[in-house]
Amino acid sequence: MKLTSWDIIRKPVITEKSMAGMEARKYTFLVHVDADKTMIKNAVEEAFGVTVESVKTQNRLGKDKRVGVHMGKRPDTKKAVVTLTQDSKSIEFFENMN
Repeated sequence: MKLTSWDIIRKPVITEKSMAGMEARKYTFLVHVDADKTMIKNAVEEAFGVTVESVKTQNRLGKDKRVGVHMGKRPDTKKAVVTLTQDSKSIEFFENMN
């Protein structure tokens, strides 16, 4: 299965901690679970027209949940913190969030 840039980048993470990281040119996204760092770097560069310096990822396992007698599980997620180079432009999507 071939993933496009928008398949890899699921959605941005909008929290106080991620907004504070924007000053250091760090942007946080939820990404596809099967995407590796190279795929994430290429997807962000293609989608937003920026230059990525580094990508740090975090795999998060979904919690087990119970509804009555039935057991279920929330989906696993993957979070990526993307650091842009100093000479790169910023991502416009996050500009008006502060």
